[in-house]
Amino acid sequence: MKLPRRQFLHLAAGAVALPAVSRLAWAQAYPTQPLRLILGYPPGGSADITARLTGQWLSERLGQPVIVESRPGAGTNLATEAVVRAAPDGYTLLLVPPAAAINATLYDKLNFNFIRDIEPIAGIIRFPNVVVVNPSVPVKTIPELIAYAKANPGKLNMASSGNGSTIHMSGELFKMMTGIDMVHVPYRGGALALTDLIGGQVHVMFDNIPTSAGHIKSGKLRGLAVTGTERSAVLPDLPAVADFLPGYEASAWYGLGAPKHTPGEIIDKVNKAMNAVLADPKTKERFAELGGSTVPGSPADFGKLLADETEKWGKVVKFAGIKA
Repeated sequence: MKLPRRQFLHLAAGAVALPAVSRLAWAQAYPTQPLRLILGYPPGGSADITARLTGQWLSERLGQPVIVESRPGAGTNLATEAVVRAAPDGYTLLLVPPAAAINATLYDKLNFNFIRDIEPIAGIIRFPNVVVVNPSVPVKTIPELIAYAKANPGKLNMASSGNGSTIHMSGELFKMMTGIDMVHVPYRGGALALTDLIGGQVHVMFDNIPTSAGHIKSGKLRGLAVTGTERSAVLPDLPAVADFLPGYEASAWYGLGAPKHTPGEIIDKVNKAMNAVLADPKTKERFAELGGSTVPGSPADFGKLLADETEKWGKVVKFAGIKA
């Protein structure tokens, strides 16, 4: 039986539309099973805290459990690779750290291209570090630190939680912009570095605010300034480095990503849920306790943050000659 031309075209168009309709229906039903949120750090740090809070809040919004899975190693690259290789169905998400932007230049060979292989979903939190010195260092302000370092090149030791960490990169950006010479001393984690800073074995650190705030308030460390563009509610008496060094900004941040080719409808659904979480006053209050602020926005907004940070830290890595 030969179909009339108009009827044939109508049936053909309907057949083509079927995959799009089923995909839309699938995305609308999402999620129908638990989600995994993978992070590249061990339990106990700021990334783990952020992941667990995010997982809990997203679970309440999406109606499915969000299981936080820690996969530390290779500077967070193992976690990223696990998500890159996961099915693009929205059930495997990545807690995207600043290391993702730094590693793009820090590592000569990676099994993925982060900007190409991870779909940005949403920003979550941004928090600055704080410039702290051992009280034996004769400086009380950022201008005094710069002047002392220039008068004593190579005398100050700058501790960090490891090569390429945000603590390290905050210090290297400062060195690049001021032209000072401080000797970098990498540790296997921020806790060890902080212990030696308090003990006087090292002199300067661009530490995470939550871990240093108590020591600053007790007088074990001297805080000079925060590395964001404005003062921190946790350390309101400290100015921003940018007040003395215009253009300086170094913040840690976290966001959500998914494997490439994850349906746009799913990306948008998770983004909407995350932004609803970030708009909640309780979320803002909890993040403020950690010294941070929320980073709401569209997937494109978070994608721009990733691109900008990759370019920024790439310049610092090359300038300082940092190797993984």
